[in-house]
Amino acid sequence: MSYTILIPETIAPDAFKAAEGRNDIVFERFALSIAQSDFRARLGSVHAAILGLTPFADPELDAAPKLKVIARVGVGYDAIDVAALTRRGIPLMITGIANSVSVAEQALAFMFAFAKRIHDLNERVVTHRWMSRFENFPTDLFEKTVLIVGCGRIGSRMAKRCVALEMNTLVYDPFIQQDIIRGLGAQPVSDLDGAIAQADYVSIHCPKSQATLNLFDAKRLALMKQGAVLINTARGGIVDEKALAAALESGKLFGAGLDVYNNEPPEAANPLLSLPQVISAPHMAGVTWEAWNRMAYTAVRNVIEVLDGKPNHEHTVNPQVYGAKAA
Repeated sequence: MSYTILIPETIAPDAFKAAEGRNDIVFERFALSIAQSDFRARLGSVHAAILGLTPFADPELDAAPKLKVIARVGVGYDAIDVAALTRRGIPLMITGIANSVSVAEQALAFMFAFAKRIHDLNERVVTHRWMSRFENFPTDLFEKTVLIVGCGRIGSRMAKRCVALEMNTLVYDPFIQQDIIRGLGAQPVSDLDGAIAQADYVSIHCPKSQATLNLFDAKRLALMKQGAVLINTARGGIVDEKALAAALESGKLFGAGLDVYNNEPPEAANPLLSLPQVISAPHMAGVTWEAWNRMAYTAVRNVIEVLDGKPNHEHTVNPQVYGAKAA
């Protein structure tokens, strides 16, 4: 028997290394720009699909009678109906720590960019305003307070790096034991609002869910320290974008580093795009060259292990399907 795996056309080269020596694996590519109806039309003969941000729910499942597994190139899965997959006994796989370091480094890069005034000082040099350099002093991260919201694969790595920089590192995650956070050298906090008021930098690393939707709304942003910086490399929708724009325009916040937006790409009219206090990236924090290849390899490996009856439970979002029959 051979297996057909549907993969994005942009998948990294190392994906195919995971299937070396497997004559029973056939890859079919699809364009990221594919219309959802055309995507569904491709599902009839596939046994597995590896997805980027392509939505997947009951209509796609109905179109995929042979489907055995869905895998994400990454760890987020808010575009996928996990409950629908679970009802039909289909596991959803993610790539674990394959890009965790990359995202943590991007969040740290945002912090350095604001602290060291990278963009402003570069502009002063190239516009021949060298002697104006004392108008905007850089600052140290040393002994500054950072609040990390979410201490999973990425947040924990962010915490380690902030501790190494000798920052006062606070971590808020009600689902992680406090001793684990202390083991990172960080200080666990249970009062999110109280911790927000102390932080010079707030870095978001929690998943998007009903509980975290607009977690940083106007009320919570108002609690932030005057001149603080907000960083979001998690998911759009966790931060109320209109409220964030207002906080930046008023001078309440010094800056925001955003790798994610509510709608991607964001609309041209989004006020955050025109604010000089914002540094943006097009959802690339977890897509370094190295991470891109690690994620691709892991995604294919995850699929093959499921097809071989040896699934990686640590990479499975809904492991209960392994003991359940499809509905």
